[in-house]
Order: sequence, then C-alpha cells, then structure tokens
Amino acid sequence: MGFWTLFEVASMPILQVLIISLLGAFMATDYCKLLPVDIRRSLNRIVFVVFTPSLMFASLAKTVTLQDIISWWFMPVNIGLTFLVGIILGWIVVKILKPKPYLEGLIIATCSSGNLGNLLLIVVPAICNEDGSPFGDTNVCTRIGLSYASFSMALGGFYLWTITFHMIRASSLKLRDDEAAEDFSSKQPNENLDATPKSQLLKRDSEEQLAIVVKAPQDISPKAKGNAPLWRQVVGFLHQILEELMAPPTLGAIFGFTFGAIDWLRNLVIGPGAPLRVVQDSIKLLGDATIPCITLILGANLTQGLRSSTIKPMVIVGVVCVRYIILPVVGIFVVKAAGDLGLLPPDPLFRYVLMVQFTLPPAMNIGTMAQLFDVGQDECSVLFLWTYLAAALALTSWSTVFMWILT
Repeated sequence: MGFWTLFEVASMPILQVLIISLLGAFMATDYCKLLPVDIRRSLNRIVFVVFTPSLMFASLAKTVTLQDIISWWFMPVNIGLTFLVGIILGWIVVKILKPKPYLEGLIIATCSSGNLGNLLLIVVPAICNEDGSPFGDTNVCTRIGLSYASFSMALGGFYLWTITFHMIRASSLKLRDDEAAEDFSSKQPNENLDATPKSQLLKRDSEEQLAIVVKAPQDISPKAKGNAPLWRQVVGFLHQILEELMAPPTLGAIFGFTFGAIDWLRNLVIGPGAPLRVVQDSIKLLGDATIPCITLILGANLTQGLRSSTIKPMVIVGVVCVRYIILPVVGIFVVKAAGDLGLLPPDPLFRYVLMVQFTLPPAMNIGTMAQLFDVGQDECSVLFLWTYLAAALALTSWSTVFMWILT
C-alpha cells in the first residue's frame, strides 16, 4: 500500500470530523441560531445520559466475547499505558508552560485520552479493504479488525469515563474556586478614611464573609484530610470511585461486557433468533447518534472558542508534540517489548491496533465533559481543531511506519 493511498484512508475519518464540525459552527452562528448555548448544553446531557451508554453497550455486547477478553488481555494494559504516559507528559507540559489552573486538567486529559473508538472503526476496515494490505484476507481482516476496534472503544470509554472524567471534574472545581475568590475580592470594603456609615456596614459584612470563607476550607484542606481517620479516608475514596463508576457511559460499558461475556445473556439480544434482538437494535440506533452529536457540539463551541479562548499557542504545540511525536515512539517500544516477551498473540493486525492507540487524536468525549461541567469549552474546541488538523498527516505517517515494522 503506497503512502498516498494510506494518506487518503487515514484522512477520511479526520475530514469527516472537520466537515461535521464546520456544520456545527455554521449552525451556531447568528445567521442560523440552531445551536445556541442552552441547546448545546441540553444536547450534551442527552449525549452523556442516553447516546454514549447506548453506543458502549451495543458495541461491546455484539462484538466481544469472554474468549476475546481472555485472548486480548494485553489491550487494556496497553490502553492503560497510553493514559499513564500521556498523563505524565501532560503534567510536564503544564508545569513548563503554566496555563491557567482550571485548564490544567483539560490539557492533561487532551494529552492522555485518545480517540480509541470511532477513528479505529473507520481506519482499520479501510486499511483491510485496500489492495496490498499486509493483514491477509480482506473479509477476515475486516471482521477481526472491527472486533479489535470495538473492544478498544469499550475499554477506552471505561478509562475515559473514570480517569478523564475525574480530571475534568477537578478542573471545574478549580474554576469554581477561582470564581469564588474573584467574587469575594470584588466585594472588599472601601478602606478610605472618609468612608460613610454605609461603607462601614459593608466592611462589617465583608469581614463576616471573610470569616466564613476562611473557616470553610479548613474542613476540606489536605491537612484536615490527613488528620481524618484512615477508615474515613478509605470510605471517601471508595465513594468517589463508585460515583465515577455510576456515570451512565461507564454503566453502559459494564453491562455491555456482562452481556458479551455471558452466553445466555448474549443470546437474548444478539443474533437473528434472539428473542430480544429489537432491544439491541434500538440501543444501537441510539448509539449511532453519539459521534455526530458530539462533533456538532464541538464545532458549535469553536465559533466562540476562536474569539475568547485563553489557551497559549505553545500549549497547543506541546499537546501536538506529545500526541504525535512522543507517544507513538513510546507505543513502538511498548508493543515490540511485549511481543518479544511473548505477551501478544501472533496476529500482526492486533499489534498494529496497539501501536495506533498511541497515535490517535484526543477523545471527542472530552468536549462532552467540558460542556457538562461548564469548564474550558472554548479552549477545548481550539485544542481539538489543531490536534485534528495535525492528525491527518500524523496518523498517516505513523501508520506507514507501523505497517513497515510489522511486515
């Protein structure tokens, strides 16, 4: 397969994202007024509660069995490594470039959380269908490749809606704290000696507010947490994990794993003779709306993001370098080392998918989380614009390198 043929294949999903994003941007303009802020927020909640869980369940229940989970055990490890290395590199970017505190979680999430679902569902079958594909018979390659991509999407969603979800929520808490501090500082009393009795009353009210503000954080400060009993810290930590596991997309993944792994449950909803196949078809129909809706919202946010984003250009450069230079090199070493140790099945397509997982642009659902917590939507849209523009060339170039290594 030639470079330009591969470039065309790898560029198609990226161009689809960009075209739908442009449509979303147009729909959000004053000319159309189809996607104002309130509509975007409501649509985003529907994506979070209905569409994304449906996509997770439908993909997992249909394509992943218990035998697949056992055979492909290294894939969750590989995805975990992409998140771990990405978090470390994102933290370095944040410490060097010093963005606003509430953007730190967003930047780290963009460095660590790749688009492990819909891009692989497009790229892998397209490569299998090309003449000269190094992965064998077209039909077998497509069928197995779709299973790999679906498993990757489900696993990526599980990591995304736990680790990344926590980072974006922490960023929203930082933003609320900053807003509260600015609001309090704007209400400071006038200390002029000629102040009127009215201003003195404001001063007393402000002092009372100060006492409340100073007292409140003492209960949640790290020192206070450190002095709390160990059992209370453990219970709090478990409660936080449970909350994140109860996010609708995570529940969708859990139920999808369960139905895919247990044969009698799988036979209830999967297959032409399944008594409840209409349920699976309905859930799949809902799940198919996930990617278009997320992309439209992303494009709509971009119209405001280009005007009001506070993201530094060097931060964008740093994220692009992490995603498309450092992580792919790490991916090559990880997969080659795992193969040399006998940890991987012999299928070269499986190894190709593992390498590509280190090379993908940021996960679209980061935008869903930013909108959900009302933090950094503008900056998120700008980051996505540049990372997805760079992804066409990066994904093509690295795919060529990966296939050359594997063949």
